[in-house]
Amino acid sequence: MSKVKISILVLSCLCIFFFSLFLTPSVMNPFTLNTLDRDILVSIRLPRLLVAALMGIALGASGAVLQGLLKNPLADPYILGISSGASLSAAMGLVSGIYLFGQFSIPFTAFAGAAVASLMVGAFGWKGGRLLPERLLLAGVGMSFLFYAVLMLLISISTHEGMRRAVLWIFGDLSMADWSLIPWGVLFIVAGLGISLSRARALNALMLGDELAHSLGFSVHRERLLLFTSIALMTSASVSLGGTIGFIGLLMPHIVRFMLGSDNRILIPVSALCGGAFLCIADTVGKSVLSPVEIPSGIVTAIIGSPYFLYLLRKKDVLGQ
Repeated sequence: MSKVKISILVLSCLCIFFFSLFLTPSVMNPFTLNTLDRDILVSIRLPRLLVAALMGIALGASGAVLQGLLKNPLADPYILGISSGASLSAAMGLVSGIYLFGQFSIPFTAFAGAAVASLMVGAFGWKGGRLLPERLLLAGVGMSFLFYAVLMLLISISTHEGMRRAVLWIFGDLSMADWSLIPWGVLFIVAGLGISLSRARALNALMLGDELAHSLGFSVHRERLLLFTSIALMTSASVSLGGTIGFIGLLMPHIVRFMLGSDNRILIPVSALCGGAFLCIADTVGKSVLSPVEIPSGIVTAIIGSPYFLYLLRKKDVLGQ
């Protein structure tokens, strides 16, 4: 039965990817494309779809890994402060007006900020030669508040035109997506996803307790470090591609867990695929509802995701209590 459910989910996600490419902001018939339609499809729609899919894949997988790593069903990839570090550095880059790498400058600046935030959180979470989940969580919350406080200060005192762009970017703006962003985004996200999938059995053991994981032959602290690295890679790349997108990393693992169970060997890849499909839906809605004005995808995911998560919290055993 689980194979049937997995097949249905995978097929549904593939259909969403396909139809998202041709639906908005105007419907294209894939069988009657003229030269202009092909140019729009290849130059604008396809890279945007791929960026949305990559970001959703990264966030869905990161959420599944993090909830298992911290044994906290309400854990979200952004809780580690990675997104706030990326947002702050990207905003500083937009305000400064320095674009050393052209259009690639802001994604590069955001990734650098996310990487620095990851290292700082990891350093605070490391004690006695071990990466401790409780310290990691507290360090992430503390760093997140600090980075967002500095960001709000920067926004409040700035009159620079770039701040409006920064605010839109922070809420998940995919309009900057182009082909130049995709290769390096694929590199980091695939690397992080590969690490998390290869350590899925170890994560299953860690969820049952450190002693059991050790008895099964896993090095507990090494596995935690590898899993944290995978989260940092995927979340950093996702934020730098299109800003912060909420609720995907929190919601998708819960939906998949209810349908397919808690085995991370299945949960991680299916959560990734569903995350990519969900962000494509959000981007399609954002482009369509108030066209030609676009609603940032992060706002759409919050509007769609928060009521559904409250429903899950009300109707399902989300907290396992």
